[in-house]
Amino acid sequence: MFNYHIYTDSSCDLPKEMVEKYDLKVMQLEVIINDAAPVLNRDIEAKVFYQQLRDGANAKTAAVTPGYFEEHMRKSLEEGYDILYIGFSSGLSTTYNSGAMIMNQLKDEFPERKLLHIDTCCASVGQGLLVHYAALQREAGKTIEEVYDGIMSMKDKIHHQVTVNDLFFLKRGGRISATAAVAGSILNVKPMIVVTNEGKLENVAKARGRKKAMKELLEYMQATADIDTWNYVFISHGDCLEDAVSVKEMVEAAYPNAKVILSDVGPVIGAHTGPGVIALCHMGRCTKGTEYKK
Repeated sequence: MFNYHIYTDSSCDLPKEMVEKYDLKVMQLEVIINDAAPVLNRDIEAKVFYQQLRDGANAKTAAVTPGYFEEHMRKSLEEGYDILYIGFSSGLSTTYNSGAMIMNQLKDEFPERKLLHIDTCCASVGQGLLVHYAALQREAGKTIEEVYDGIMSMKDKIHHQVTVNDLFFLKRGGRISATAAVAGSILNVKPMIVVTNEGKLENVAKARGRKKAMKELLEYMQATADIDTWNYVFISHGDCLEDAVSVKEMVEAAYPNAKVILSDVGPVIGAHTGPGVIALCHMGRCTKGTEYKK
């Protein structure tokens, strides 16, 4: 029986059944739709959310509050568990910093407990891949320190390649200009985005058309992947299951030993990427965000 809880946040985009199977403690970011009251990420069905976006809804997000972290983490500590928190990139959200701050405060109150936290510098299923790794290692009997060290050694090599279908959402988030969004839409340009080593987003390539963009996801993987070291591959999507399955089939054809897991891009990430986003994440042989510039 393990003696530590694995905490993460809802930006990890792991399937509900995986969260339940491994008893993961998922702290919930919030989504605000059309200035209505905030709703926890887990309480919004992905398909319904993306249809709202297609219908013109405006969605904003809010980080996990310090109070939410304290409430749940205190309970774990009072029950006698140590805590390993594997958080959303601090380059994209204040969530990790809030969690780390609360853990540092709780250390003084629970000096006998181990409280370890990691800024993954990852997002969506890139972060989820690390959480899944931690869960499997805990199941195998690894200590909290061993799992922490393992994640720290691999987190900078978790590669994310992402393509979006609608440039409007990148424009609204300030990732591209209005002029670029209009021109890109007219020309049917699909950007290729990666998460850098600093945990921020960077546009590294462009593809003309959806099918080319999907093929480019695999090309990036082939330029960087290290399936021998860790053969789990995660693909998340914004209500475009058919396209995600096509990418999965391409990956499995290129890497027969890969274990590919499909998941939804949740509302928190989807609010900034829009419907049709596809993210492909895997272990790499080099630091993420490198070796792929066009």
